[in-house]
Amino acid sequence: MKREEFIKACDSNLKAVRTEYSFNQEKMAYILGISKKTLVEIEKGRSSLRWSGSVTLCAVFSQSSVICEIFKDPEELIRAIAFDGSEPAYRHANTTRIWWHTILEKNGYVIEQNIVSQHYRLVAPDNSILASSFDLDELTKLI
Repeated sequence: MKREEFIKACDSNLKAVRTEYSFNQEKMAYILGISKKTLVEIEKGRSSLRWSGSVTLCAVFSQSSVICEIFKDPEELIRAIAFDGSEPAYRHANTTRIWWHTILEKNGYVIEQNIVSQHYRLVAPDNSILASSFDLDELTKLI
């Protein structure tokens, strides 16, 4: 998939993602960091999320059934498109681990904290990310 195809797919499915999450246009625009007017124009096919907006949509809504149906593994697809199909030499499978440190482990679940942003994430035993929050208590209640 080419960058332009990816962007077009994001543009044409933006409203479906918004509907899936039951967000109004104002809330969705805020989440994506765009104006409500821009969001309306994109949904009407008169404007575009462009590359950064499309990446934001897929990153923030990576668990969306709409996004997963279209792109299967949006993170890997974005990386492949960004690097034009060639992985950078410095990429290593465990590089993301240097940005996280374990706060709590319970029943196979792990709560980690990002050393830069200080937000937390809940990781399932299969290494899938179940939730993210700046509130540690919120995630602790989930295990």
